[in-house]
Amino acid sequence: MTIYIPTPLRTYAGGKDAIEIGAATVSEALNSLTNSYPELRKHLFTSEGKVRAFVNLYLNDEDVRYLPEKENSQVSGKDTLSIIPSIAGGTF
Repeated sequence: MTIYIPTPLRTYAGGKDAIEIGAATVSEALNSLTNSYPELRKHLFTSEGKVRAFVNLYLNDEDVRYLPEKENSQVSGKDTLSIIPSIAGGTF
C-alpha cells in the first residue's frame, strides 16, 4: 500500500511524500512505517502506543476512526493511507 506523508512530517521520513509498505492492516502499516522511520513514531503515537488525537488517518478517503475495524481494518497493495495532521485555529 502507499502511505502519504504530510509536508510537516517529511523531515522524519527521509523527505519522502509517499512510502510503499507491505502490510495486512492499517496498524501493521503504521508499525512498519515507524520501524523504517523511527523519528515518525513520536509524532504519530502517544507514549501508550495510541494514534495521537490530532493525527487523522484516511484509508482510501475513509476516516479510519469511523471504519468498523478502525486501525485493524484490512488493507491491500492497491490501498492508500493518508496521514493528515489536524490544524487548530480560530478567530481572535
